[in-house]
Amino acid sequence: MNQEDVDKIIAEAVAESKNESRKKWHKGKSSHHNVETTRRILNWVFMLGFLAAIVIYFVLPEQRVLFFCVGFGAIALKLVEFYLRFMF
Repeated sequence: MNQEDVDKIIAEAVAESKNESRKKWHKGKSSHHNVETTRRILNWVFMLGFLAAIVIYFVLPEQRVLFFCVGFGAIALKLVEFYLRFMF
């Protein structure tokens, strides 16, 4: 076996491994479309929640608990969106 044969076998193994990995993580176009739509909605809700937290911080300075609840809720939504981005 010469070097060219070894390189060819390695290249085929790498290509096959990539195809198997792609099949494992990418189920289909419809599933991908649903995840993208969900991510987009979660991202918009996060931005609205973040904006609401900023408004609450300046308009109602005595309502710190409400500010933290809205702010951390928005961050929790962003974490869910972040998870969906890398898992699907």
